[in-house]
Amino acid sequence: MILKKDMKKETRSKQNPRGEILLMQKLAPFLVLTAGILWGTMGIFVRRLNNAGLASLEIVALRAFVTCSALFLFLLVYDRKLLKIRLKDIWCFLGTGICSIVFFNYCYFKAITMTSLSVAAVLLYTAPAMVMVMSRFLFCERFTKIKVLALILTFLGCVLVTGIAGSGDALSPAGILAGLGAGFGYALYSIFGRFAIEKGYDSFTISFYTFLAASVGVLPLTDVRLLGNVVFQNASMVLFALIFGLASTVLPYLTYTIGLKYMENSKASIIASVEPVVATLLGIVIFHEDMSFSGMLGVALVLFSIAICQKEPGTVSE
Repeated sequence: MILKKDMKKETRSKQNPRGEILLMQKLAPFLVLTAGILWGTMGIFVRRLNNAGLASLEIVALRAFVTCSALFLFLLVYDRKLLKIRLKDIWCFLGTGICSIVFFNYCYFKAITMTSLSVAAVLLYTAPAMVMVMSRFLFCERFTKIKVLALILTFLGCVLVTGIAGSGDALSPAGILAGLGAGFGYALYSIFGRFAIEKGYDSFTISFYTFLAASVGVLPLTDVRLLGNVVFQNASMVLFALIFGLASTVLPYLTYTIGLKYMENSKASIIASVEPVVATLLGIVIFHEDMSFSGMLGVALVLFSIAICQKEPGTVSE
């Protein structure tokens, strides 16, 4: 009798995948928002690693190595089948790993040296606009008034949050080009990630091979000896590096990729723009940085743009 009831429940669950999809579509914005919040914590880790003697590219390499290693060990225990990919699909992971992660970071750090942190950050957040345009042609996502309004408010909010408005920062052509390159690289994760999703790959698989490719791509640019000396100087630094990889990379990329599976690229990119808001608020709370009225207005605009994105239907179903 009990066996029959269990079989009936199992049959009903198999016959109702639509319910699970609808639930994930509702959760997707919160997963992407979680990713943006976790990415926003990166500054806490980066400051300590900078003070310990690591340059920007060494920090990128550390993220990639820790993430790749952690996911590999996890998948060995969790499900080894998720380590399998088809060779013909390797371009998807070269896209997310090298064209996105490595290229974006390289351009971003170049932009910082050529302009200023605020200018580089604003140029980086041209990414949602790039995602929206590319997704229109590659995945037939619609341009809507709400999306365009949210995009404009997000960009304006990022301008105000970073304090570039009225700052008088010099804008060199090379710096602008590097900043736009960073935005383009940042946008490519959503694009190549969508291709990998549509080919049926799990979010764990996508994240692992993304950072495997990124690890290989960033290796020639990295001072491996310096990285090893800093990370392995004591047990507390090793633990800090592990937490850095898990909190600012493993978890956000997993939640973003899962969320991306159930919503449009353009909306996901806009929602993830909560990152500079979180970084700014953490700077105030932890590092006692000041915030101007324009900064507070920028925070409000970004949060409002995220809110109006939720008012518009536009999910991706399987």
